[in-house]
Amino acid sequence: MAILSQSMVIYEEEFERISSVLARLWVDANAKIVFLVDKNGQQLAAKGDLDKVDTTSLASLTAGNVAATDGLARLIGEKEFSILFHEGERDNIHISIVGQRLILVVIFDERSSLGLVRLRVRKAAAELEEVLSQMADKAAQRGEEVVSPFAEITDEDIDNLFSE
Repeated sequence: MAILSQSMVIYEEEFERISSVLARLWVDANAKIVFLVDKNGQQLAAKGDLDKVDTTSLASLTAGNVAATDGLARLIGEKEFSILFHEGERDNIHISIVGQRLILVVIFDERSSLGLVRLRVRKAAAELEEVLSQMADKAAQRGEEVVSPFAEITDEDIDNLFSE
């Protein structure tokens, strides 16, 4: 079990479905790496050639990139930019928002194309949104409320920790 957000929990069944969607996207888009991150920068699942990448930093920086871009969107009157694309000399990164909670990242090179990635991401995002919806329904049926593990920590506790 993993906490997805302050109000959602991923159980093994949902995690397996999410992993399956990512694995299929990885193959169908001919991607190097596919991963799913929450908007806080916590990596939830990944597939691909992960040995050559610091996935923790990549997840965190991706969330920061999305947050910064959300700020830019609001400055010009948009709610958000749901798709971001970064083109490099060798590798490209396609970032999309899924269900307003998650960030789907696809890293690909010349073996694939932006058009193919966009097409495959659209299908995968719809499947992931369905999983999110079912997770929300399951949580509502169980009457679950996830409390943050940091809820009991106060500002005074933090000040005391760093003042020593």
